[in-house]
Amino acid sequence: MRWEGRRESSNIEDRRDDGGDDGGFSAGPGGGYSGGGFGGFPINLGGGGIGTIVVVLIIAWVLGINPLTLLSGQPIGPGPAQVHRQPSAQTPRVSSAEEQRNARFVSVILADTEDRWKTLLPQQAGELVQRAAGMRYQDPTLVMFRGTTRSGCGQAETASGPFYCPADQKVYIDLAFYDELKTRFKAPGDFAQAYVIAHEIGHHIQNMLGILPAFNKARQRMSERDANRASVRVELQADCFAGVWAKAAQNDRDFIDPGDIEQALNAASHIGDDAIQKSIRGYAVPDSFTHGTSEQRVRWFKRGFESGRLGACDSINAQQL
Repeated sequence: MRWEGRRESSNIEDRRDDGGDDGGFSAGPGGGYSGGGFGGFPINLGGGGIGTIVVVLIIAWVLGINPLTLLSGQPIGPGPAQVHRQPSAQTPRVSSAEEQRNARFVSVILADTEDRWKTLLPQQAGELVQRAAGMRYQDPTLVMFRGTTRSGCGQAETASGPFYCPADQKVYIDLAFYDELKTRFKAPGDFAQAYVIAHEIGHHIQNMLGILPAFNKARQRMSERDANRASVRVELQADCFAGVWAKAAQNDRDFIDPGDIEQALNAASHIGDDAIQKSIRGYAVPDSFTHGTSEQRVRWFKRGFESGRLGACDSINAQQL
């Protein structure tokens, strides 16, 4: 990607030197489904005892998840009644050159999503939600943090992975996730990193269109199995929206290089629920999927990319995923 020197977004909230989880405690607001995408892995392990604990620790290590969150049986990611620590004053950490580079990169990608969705959304929103025709795009804020921070959906942690919080309309990311994406998930490259941001912005668009609030309301009446299936549809639509953005970005010949789209497809193939579960325990449990299989994630990203239209992204009502 030829991103150096391009416009950076002003909608960045940099909390990397806020002090993380030192200091006193304060109760945070409820959050519900945060529109995770790369964080928010609900994992149903069942059973108990030392064997389960060992499996939990392995899963936590591979996914970068807080083991205590897994053992609680709750979905990963911000949720209701979380406890937050107020940041304390401390000497700011010195960012590495790579982290500073990633911070600039994220700001450029966010700016690009702003520019493109301000054109795309008014033109295409009505294809998915008729009453949303002509809707104007509202810029979200992207929060960069280290370790842990407060969000409108509860406590944000490095272990949660990047996620979107509909309560405050902010995307949260610890830039250390990009190291995980490259090493643990075997998905290197600038465009793989851009895909992460584009997916979370996809959740923001779902929130604006009313899709995410409708899902949050409906899931309260669902069984765990049905809620997981519905979550897959929500996540695949965010992948499709990321593909729509990528198509618009590709039209800018000074931005996208040959092979960039393949990086996004590679990332999608490595973060499918089946791929992650098989890498952990050697087999997959489809009823526990919340984000879709590798094949599904690739297919829905490609669907958005090949069409360039929001109307092609109705995974919510699709007969077949």
